[in-house]
Amino acid sequence: MGFTLAVGTFLQHLINGLTLGAIYGLIAIGYTMVYGIIRMINFAHGEIYMIGAFIAVTTFTLLLGAGVTSVPLALVIVLAISCTFTAAYGWTIERVAYRPLRTAPKLAPFISAIGMSILLQNFVMLTQGARSKSLPPVMTGGVTLWRDGDFSLGLTNIQLFIILLTVALMAGFTLVINRTALGRAQRACEQDRTMAALLGINVDRTISLTFVLGAGLAAVAGVMVTLYYGVIDFYIGFLAGMKAFTAAVLGGIGSLPGAMLGGLLIGLIEAFFSGYVSSAYKDVAAFSILILVLVVRPSGLLGRPDIEKV
Repeated sequence: MGFTLAVGTFLQHLINGLTLGAIYGLIAIGYTMVYGIIRMINFAHGEIYMIGAFIAVTTFTLLLGAGVTSVPLALVIVLAISCTFTAAYGWTIERVAYRPLRTAPKLAPFISAIGMSILLQNFVMLTQGARSKSLPPVMTGGVTLWRDGDFSLGLTNIQLFIILLTVALMAGFTLVINRTALGRAQRACEQDRTMAALLGINVDRTISLTFVLGAGLAAVAGVMVTLYYGVIDFYIGFLAGMKAFTAAVLGGIGSLPGAMLGGLLIGLIEAFFSGYVSSAYKDVAAFSILILVLVVRPSGLLGRPDIEKV
């Protein structure tokens, strides 16, 4: 019985870690896409995720008040509205905080991104209040994968939804990058923006669309975390953004598969550390991984060292 309980507990932590890692991975993709093209870290990206979560809570509340009881319909509406609004935020951030500083010294856009992050945090706090906002459970129930005596290994419907939606988004996003004109333009801008412009690629539009796509993925992550935890506040973007940045660095900043791999690993580290050591220090474990990666392998697990052109 002791061995069975240990195995079941391990598998439950594994499921919880994969669910959390899927959320981190989606946020991390936004970091790694922007860095891949303009070699800048969008530190306001976590706040886009936070805004997506607040939009989700507001939209769910309005739909419940309007009598919409169909969960699939409500999810489609919430995802569409959240992605639309956060895409607008992402486009605005690129135009206001990044495009004017694209040729400036590296420190200037870094400070601009931090300023935009603080601005969005305080904007949400002033408009929504500093108190936490909660959402009644929207998706309930689940399946029991294994039962032995008093112990049961379960997969909730919301966990299944998060994992499946993440897989679908990654598959679709891979097709966009590899098979579409936008993906080809992004890869060309990543290699050499000047040469891409000479070949007729609209670099400004490509970079703006990259910010929009990253913001849309962050919105999906915001909806997921709202459904999963049911409680949000104006500060969740900072911590989740830093962990997603850690995931992007761990996987290899600039690598899309690396971003998802890093997100899954960070989620698993948090889940197992919380389950076997202490949940109070799970953030310490996550950021310790960032320090270790920067010291041992700065290019990340799937990243390639930058080659300086002369």
